[in-house]
Amino acid sequence: MIRALRPAVLATLTVLVLLVLSPFALVAVNAVKSPDEYGTDGPLSLPNGLYLKGIADFWIRVDFGEKLVNSFVIAFAVAVLAVAVSVLNAYALGIGRVRGRSAFLVFFLLANLLPQEALVYPLYYMSKEVGLYNTRLAVVIVFTAIQSAFGTYLLTSVFTTFPREMLEAAAIDGAGKLRTLWRVVVPISRPSLSVLFTFFFIWTWNEFFLPLVFLISNDKQTVPVALGVLQGDRMMDATTTSASALLGILPAILFFLVFQRTLSRGVMSGAIK
Repeated sequence: MIRALRPAVLATLTVLVLLVLSPFALVAVNAVKSPDEYGTDGPLSLPNGLYLKGIADFWIRVDFGEKLVNSFVIAFAVAVLAVAVSVLNAYALGIGRVRGRSAFLVFFLLANLLPQEALVYPLYYMSKEVGLYNTRLAVVIVFTAIQSAFGTYLLTSVFTTFPREMLEAAAIDGAGKLRTLWRVVVPISRPSLSVLFTFFFIWTWNEFFLPLVFLISNDKQTVPVALGVLQGDRMMDATTTSASALLGILPAILFFLVFQRTLSRGVMSGAIK
């Protein structure tokens, strides 16, 4: 019976993969198509050749290299800091078992449920008061707090089930709390931390609303903000728009593919545990 189900499962997976990849393939095809080809043959036709002028024009128009650097710096900094803060919080809540642990977890859960629209007004005026408005540091601080709230809630459940025998053995060897965290807890939890780092990076890379509010200077904008600002440009034809969409999503896809094994190991580690 299991063998009989395999063709149906493979067919279903193939259809799902095609549905997921079809929008990306359509964008990629139209990104290398000339405006004349697009106007004559439509968006579903294959290009007669590679037309890269749309990609080059968009790259120069928005100074895309600068936007890539801004997005990478912000996303990488947020991913590293959010994982570090999440580990420290979860170590205190999950292993340290501090008082009011349940109340803290409820707080972090509610923090994840708050929409960004509810946070933007107070954060805007706070950043103005402390002189961080229109700086990348402000975006890094805000997203570190947002992402670490989710990371704390997730890692606390992981650390709660951490083997107590290993912690007791480290204590017998004379290891303090920080040494136990660095030498015992972090190495064993590395697959989970790698998954969190990857998700934090991709989530921060794709953020649009808060960077749009906090980064008003053109030289500080991120890739999604640059794409969103140009969507209303009347000088943007369909092929240039497709080129901008391709350049916007390609770095995140490449990052995901590079860390695909890390994600697989993290998921499988959690499943085996």
